[in-house]
Amino acid sequence: MLAYPNIDPVALDLGIIKIHWYGLMYLLGFAAVYFLGKYRAKQAYSIIKPEAIEDLVYFGALGVILGGRIGYILFYNFELFLENPIILIKIWQGGMSFHGGMLGVFASMWFFAKKHHCSMLQLTDIIAPLTPIGLGLGRIGNFINAELWGRTTDVSWGMIFPNAGMLPRHPSQLYEAVLEGLVLFIIIWIYTNKQRPTMAATGLILALYGAFRFFVEFFRLPDAHLGYLALDWVTMGQILSMPMIIIGAAMFYWSNRKTL
Repeated sequence: MLAYPNIDPVALDLGIIKIHWYGLMYLLGFAAVYFLGKYRAKQAYSIIKPEAIEDLVYFGALGVILGGRIGYILFYNFELFLENPIILIKIWQGGMSFHGGMLGVFASMWFFAKKHHCSMLQLTDIIAPLTPIGLGLGRIGNFINAELWGRTTDVSWGMIFPNAGMLPRHPSQLYEAVLEGLVLFIIIWIYTNKQRPTMAATGLILALYGAFRFFVEFFRLPDAHLGYLALDWVTMGQILSMPMIIIGAAMFYWSNRKTL
């Protein structure tokens, strides 16, 4: 069993203002998208110029934050929302959904595409190799917050998390940080190192993220108020990931149909 490091979730306490590691992870993720986006926009086949990356990051950040919060409420706390709609704006209480954030990004890229006279899928292809770093950093933020821990386990790297009982659990946040962050970044970044058909990169990241998330859900404890939704093992995360796998695989196949 490994010792949980008990990192203070507050990175900097300025008295009336507290800066949390989780928030810093978001800022680092957006910064990574900005600088890597500037680099990728210099490629000869890029449809946008480096100077447009600032607007791209701005629109993407709005999509992530608004979509992530709305998605969390609708997917995971809809009944509570019906009882008390004000919880939608209580972001200080936590609660963000990747799947909601993803839908928010698609919506924001649609508006951005209208502004820059290109297609939404061309833009999502551009941000596809940039997003895994933010995903991985977000999971590290979850680990620092000691939240979204895994199921109980007897593996040697199990950890006892604060407020999670005295039994060791899978550090599922780190599993996700590695798969959804590092591994996904390496695969998509290498794949997009040369020009690919439109929507190929978008389809690939949807399918791979969905598959990785579906797999990790076997080790991650589901939300207490939802539990397992079917067969004593199916979780909300898996249900939301299945359409991603199917749609992403179909998009990837369709985009490459002339070369396969």
